[in-house]
Amino acid sequence: MNRREFVHGAAGATSGILLLKPGTAFAYAANSAVRLGLLGCGNRGTHVAESFSQNTVAQVVALADLFPDQLEAGHAHFNGLNSSLGRAPIDASLLFRGPQAYEQLAGSADIDLIQISTPPFFHVEHLGAGVAAGKHVYCEKPVGIDVVQARQALAIAGQVHPEQSVDVGFQCRSAPPIAAIAERIQNGALGKIASIAAYYFAPASLEKAAPGASADEHRLRNWLWDRALSGDILVEQNIHIVDLANWMLGAHPLKAAATGGRNILTHAGDCWDNYQVDFTYPNDVRLSFSSTQFGSYGLFEAGLRLFGAAGAASVPYAGPVGIVGSQPWVWQDSAETPSGQGKFAANGAFADNLAFADREKERAFISSIVSGPAHNQIAAGVESALSCMLGRMAGYQRRDIAWEELLAHGETYRLGMNLNQFA
Repeated sequence: MNRREFVHGAAGATSGILLLKPGTAFAYAANSAVRLGLLGCGNRGTHVAESFSQNTVAQVVALADLFPDQLEAGHAHFNGLNSSLGRAPIDASLLFRGPQAYEQLAGSADIDLIQISTPPFFHVEHLGAGVAAGKHVYCEKPVGIDVVQARQALAIAGQVHPEQSVDVGFQCRSAPPIAAIAERIQNGALGKIASIAAYYFAPASLEKAAPGASADEHRLRNWLWDRALSGDILVEQNIHIVDLANWMLGAHPLKAAATGGRNILTHAGDCWDNYQVDFTYPNDVRLSFSSTQFGSYGLFEAGLRLFGAAGAASVPYAGPVGIVGSQPWVWQDSAETPSGQGKFAANGAFADNLAFADREKERAFISSIVSGPAHNQIAAGVESALSCMLGRMAGYQRRDIAWEELLAHGETYRLGMNLNQFA
């Protein structure tokens, strides 16, 4: 199968993605564009909002950020983008800065959709404000960095109105090769699944320096280094792979054992730089997951391999996607690509098998707003976040942790600073 065959056959897919037919969402009147407010003008946030602008009827009309330099850079960038698309520049009255910027964005009558691309510690708070204001919300993963936040997010999920759409940024599910192989796995192409080998090997996160920044500002700008702000690498970054496993198996892990630590990194952060986690899923399916995030030598590999009684599936970010066994299958566009190392993209704009992931995810979301039915992906997002918290807790405590114990623990992290200093 290649991408063209997948597009033609996608109507009945169980993957949950929608590759829009010509004229569906794009027939939506230009003067009725979905008005998008970007909350968090950093690397990933800018890329996703730009992709929304280029691939859907969404139009960036408002920006919000804690820091003035980020806001100014975002303003210049999106004014240029809007101009290239024949759209109006962003009005100065729709630029919001400081710790209350998210409330001002949510309260604006000029915005239909809020894109949350802030550090993960703030996702649930910002999600709650957007939902309470009646906005459609696109929230980057994870939906919560601890158990307390996960519970808060589930409460917010119950407050979403039927006409509101809320998506969580698990765009990997929408990559055509991954969606196609997932459908076959879910339909039994592998037979009884016994085990999964999964991995996410990434380079170190580079320091973001700002002249004269205080310790708190430096910490916020380098939130990927910070356990409370990010949730650690397992919850913030590796969650994409765990989410794919949950989705393909239709379940979350029942328990986890883990090791890992901070063996290489020496900067001021407190996140681990490696994890080795063994998850146990229903029916005694075992997922062995390995992760690293250090080094400057460019290594990047991510994906998973599933092994069943009737076949085995390979689902890498880069390299051949396919099934061997009684129901052999291959995604033809990936068949001749080399296995192994891909190219890391700090903003999430991956090539190879994820080349169309953001675009298809965003098109399906905007279609849910324009023509329905509405989405509410909060609970699924929480389930994947909790799955990663399960592995994190097992690693920190150096013992097996069951799902029920995680939920009963009441784990919570504190920010440890007053954001009003940035008002």
